Amino acid sequence: MKSHRVTLSAKQVGFTLIELMVGVALGLLTVAIITQVVVLSEGQKRTTTNGADAQVNGALALYAIQQEAQMAGYGVSANPTSLGCDVRYQSAAGAGSFTLAPVLIGPGTNGSDTITFLRSSKSSFSVPIRVTENHPQANSNFLVQSAVGVDLGDLMVAVPPTYDPSNWCTIVQVNQDATNTLTNTTVPHVADAAGWNPAAAILPATGYPASSYLINLGDLALRKFAIDSASQSLQKSELSKATGTWTVAQSVQPQIVVLKAMYGKDTNGDGVVDTYDQATPTTNAGWTQVLSVRLLVVARSAQFERGVVASPNVDAAAKSVKWDVGSTAVTITGATACNTNSQCLSISLAYLGADWDHYRYKVYDTVVPLRNVLWNS
Repeated sequence: MKSHRVTLSAKQVGFTLIELMVGVALGLLTVAIITQVVVLSEGQKRTTTNGADAQVNGALALYAIQQEAQMAGYGVSANPTSLGCDVRYQSAAGAGSFTLAPVLIGPGTNGSDTITFLRSSKSSFSVPIRVTENHPQANSNFLVQSAVGVDLGDLMVAVPPTYDPSNWCTIVQVNQDATNTLTNTTVPHVADAAGWNPAAAILPATGYPASSYLINLGDLALRKFAIDSASQSLQKSELSKATGTWTVAQSVQPQIVVLKAMYGKDTNGDGVVDTYDQATPTTNAGWTQVLSVRLLVVARSAQFERGVVASPNVDAAAKSVKWDVGSTAVTITGATACNTNSQCLSISLAYLGADWDHYRYKVYDTVVPLRNVLWNS
């Protein structure tokens, strides 16, 4: 019996162990490189996406505030001599007060400000209504020159010819009964324990003399913007006509970490803003100087960066962002020289914690003229 010898060609020979190990090593290296590229690409994508989200959030937050600022003072600042009057009210929920001014800047949390805007909400028109006869404290009717545009349920602000601590402004609600009715020349505010005319007298003891006037607020638009530090969001609340209390703050935009504002004042009477500061006026003369409001919003991206983020707006040493407020031609309290022929304010971000500089920030600011004040001047 003959034996046969089988000869294998080169194509039929298998891989050696060394070749397999080299192939596996090259495959693993390729996978590692591809994985690294994908991870970096995805990280860059998240950074870009969240940066865009911060940009949108900041722009929309500033737009929401700017809308209120542009309407601030409508119906309220028709007579500049009334600006700064202490407005008192008493609803079924209790008593309160606010300043008769288009904008009021106050302290908020963690270095941010609160900004409150006041205007009439009448959709038709709101013009001052002159009181033609003395209105004693106990009366339930204002005798006026014309009650055109006044509707039942409207909130009216009674303004004395000259206000002082004994003669303040008062909110009354247009309400009638069988004896006191709304006519072309009478505006009734009959007592209503469930509304804004409680039985307890809140009008000044001397009432309102002839030549006083009424401001028609309609449903009242008194809205406040502030930063909620816990959620890092811009929030808005308002004084509710229905309840007579401030509503629970509602989120306007997320990832907003700073809100700042300054009054733009014309201190020399030439009609041009020459000073920006946060000093709230305490007199009528001071309020008539306020012609604009300057706003700042700082938005933060939601993406946590592994490394410290470098940004031209961020001062790592001071844990703050820089607010470029423009040239040195305008006096701005607290500003220091920066960039080229500019001034900057330092806005602290330290409250955000030790990892505050692992996020990206967008800074938005604008100046809004108080046009209802300017038109009436």
